[in-house]
Amino acid sequence: MSPLFTRIVPRLPVADLVRSVVFYRDALGFRVDVLWPEDAPWFAILERDGVSVGVFVPTAEHPVTRGYAELFVDVTDARLLHERVKDRVAIEWGPEVYGYGRREFAVRDPDGYLVIFSEETTDPPTTADP
Repeated sequence: MSPLFTRIVPRLPVADLVRSVVFYRDALGFRVDVLWPEDAPWFAILERDGVSVGVFVPTAEHPVTRGYAELFVDVTDARLLHERVKDRVAIEWGPEVYGYGRREFAVRDPDGYLVIFSEETTDPPTTADP
């Protein structure tokens, strides 16, 4: 029997740790699980409903450049989530139902990472986009 993968936590380089933590916490409802080091944090893990994302400011010890990423978050009610976050963050697109049986909408975090919220649905498509 092969070992099972049980979790993945993306770790995204960001320009401003506080700005990113505030966005994920206040706009999307995540809670701060880890803030490290305590005296001058440059790394955080945020968690909501078992979904985690790490953010960090590149340092001399971790000299990475920011790039592009998309976070795909499977949710149970995309319409309700959209209703709850739309006044706190700009909606990039959606919610729309796509021909592949998903209702989705997206936002961008302060560093430009696309966060897509998606739920399975049998509702008919609301867009001609693939």
